[in-house]
Amino acid sequence: MQRMIHPLRSFAAPLTMCLALAVIASSDVQAAGMKFARFQSGDTIAYGIVEGDRVRQIDGELFGDWKKTDKTFALSDVTLLVPTEPSQVIALAGNYHSHIATGEKTVTTIVTTTTTTTTDLQSGETTSNSTSTTETRSSDEVPEKFRMPQPFYKSPSCLTANETNIVIPKEADTVHFEAELVIVIGREASKVSEVDAMDYVFGVTCGNDVSARVWQRNDVQWWRAKGADTFGPCGPFIATGIDYDNLLTKLRLNGKVMQEESTSHMIHGVAKSVSFISQHVKLHPGDLIFTGTSGKTAAIKAGDVVEVDIEGIGVLRNHVVAE
Repeated sequence: MQRMIHPLRSFAAPLTMCLALAVIASSDVQAAGMKFARFQSGDTIAYGIVEGDRVRQIDGELFGDWKKTDKTFALSDVTLLVPTEPSQVIALAGNYHSHIATGEKTVTTIVTTTTTTTTDLQSGETTSNSTSTTETRSSDEVPEKFRMPQPFYKSPSCLTANETNIVIPKEADTVHFEAELVIVIGREASKVSEVDAMDYVFGVTCGNDVSARVWQRNDVQWWRAKGADTFGPCGPFIATGIDYDNLLTKLRLNGKVMQEESTSHMIHGVAKSVSFISQHVKLHPGDLIFTGTSGKTAAIKAGDVVEVDIEGIGVLRNHVVAE
């Protein structure tokens, strides 16, 4: 954005130019490899740039124009909040081969027939013998309904921050963890192409799509199975400028690794997911898209500690308690 200087105030030009250079647009950081946190210190709630074990407060709009300030805080002295205040939280079902695999494979049987003809030299009779061989080939195949992204909604009220509690409702029965990469939208996106979709992604964060399996199986909708309060841990930071489609994602339950897979194994990558959703739903700055979980999940219970660790982002840590 070009900033015009009034001719009668030309003496202020050097200062104005310095201030202009200090202002950064959200588009400038998407490829810059920065980390951001939304935090609270006392009565102040702000965004900041993560600098080692400290966070530097910024002024302005994270998804618009902002500038650095001189205010820094030790990360240990602030409360990390959910990274954004989204108008929408969308999640993808069945976005990893390893999660939707049933153990069955598509089997193709190939029959090859070989015919051999022989002639009796004395009688002149010709006989033919046919031999058939059968070869069976098997391969994994994405079920038809998952060949396009399958989004569903989580309630924004389900979001909870790093180092907060996941609360198991009394009636929920079996509740599982689901480690997921979460896309953070940076610009209003409506009907964007897959080619342009990354221009609308601000960055990514860690998420846990906590799921009550009995409700998920028996209810008509997943509104409480996936969207109950505290069923959307998210954070601790937003990372930009990394390869979102190639990040090692781990989940540890009480220190034991339970999930471990790269986002490169997603059926639908970040650009395709954003583009597809935007064809039907307008996305807004700060909106979150949980991109699906890998492998097999397991139950969590009161007393557990769940950690989602994604390469280049950080560790999202939550405690499990009973209602």
